[in-house]
Amino acid sequence: MSDDGLLAGKVAVVTGMAHPRGIGRAILEALSRSGATVVGTDLRNQLSAHGVDGFPCDVTHPIELTNLAQHISEEHGGLDILVNNAGVGIGSDQFLQNTPQDWETSISVNLMGVVNSTSALLPLMRPAGSIINIASLAGLGALEGMPTCYTATKFAVVGLTKSLAKELAPKQIRVNAICPGSVKTQMHQTAMQLLSEAAGVSTDKAEELENALIPMGRPAQPGEIASVAMFLASDASTYMTGVALPVAGGMGDGL
Repeated sequence: MSDDGLLAGKVAVVTGMAHPRGIGRAILEALSRSGATVVGTDLRNQLSAHGVDGFPCDVTHPIELTNLAQHISEEHGGLDILVNNAGVGIGSDQFLQNTPQDWETSISVNLMGVVNSTSALLPLMRPAGSIINIASLAGLGALEGMPTCYTATKFAVVGLTKSLAKELAPKQIRVNAICPGSVKTQMHQTAMQLLSEAAGVSTDKAEELENALIPMGRPAQPGEIASVAMFLASDASTYMTGVALPVAGGMGDGL
């Protein structure tokens, strides 16, 4: 069944969408194909580096999100879909090796970025709106080789999702989280490097080890995560809220 026109008339914002191999870009393209008007945002230097048109916005700077909200209000009159995708994966899986900067950056982007963008854009959300937070399988359980600060902040995103879902349900605004496992994005190579260091093996061997933990035997493609975002953005999921949905090919969610 085609998604053409499925979201016609809807207005969406997707953060962290500049990288051509990223989940954010895949979601933006899927929403656009379905007929939604999509405003993509990312850091100015990322938009420039990848030659992408978008609204320059740093989710760690509330004033920039205020400017984004004003743009959405003036140009589109309201918002139906918010995809909080911007994130970073830095630090070490060894607690004491994470620096204060690792913690500060992880918290300011992965957690406070979601807080900031939702705070700025929630007043524009129309009834039947959908907020989709991109968390991680590492937000449901501690995974081998994943940075401690990444895991902690993704757990926080899941908690925030559930709290907001309870609060906003009477207003008919749904809030859900997607918790991807391994995905072939630009961050995947970094994750494989961390896993290789933790296991003392090559990155190719690290990828083999990871694939062995995935019943489907491979990482996801970004478009496969985008398909789930499409479901959560559409009327096909109108009775779902507060869900942290693993999309991981059967991979377990760790400890």
